[in-house]
Amino acid sequence: MTGAPADLSAATISEIIEMALSDHTSFAQIRALHGLSPDQVKALMRRELTPGSYRAWRKRVRQFGDRRAIYK
Repeated sequence: MTGAPADLSAATISEIIEMALSDHTSFAQIRALHGLSPDQVKALMRRELTPGSYRAWRKRVRQFGDRRAIYK
């Protein structure tokens, strides 16, 4: 897994986190806007969120992905 780029501004990191937490924004949209792969987004989220928040986010993304054909 490759990590998220270290040269992102605090505002950009905040925007990416907000997009990733949204149930209406896919990883493809984040890649189109910021050029980050899903693995890079996950690495950024792991680095920036508390461990419990990260686990809750990953669980939610996995559960929605199992229920919907197109999600994240």
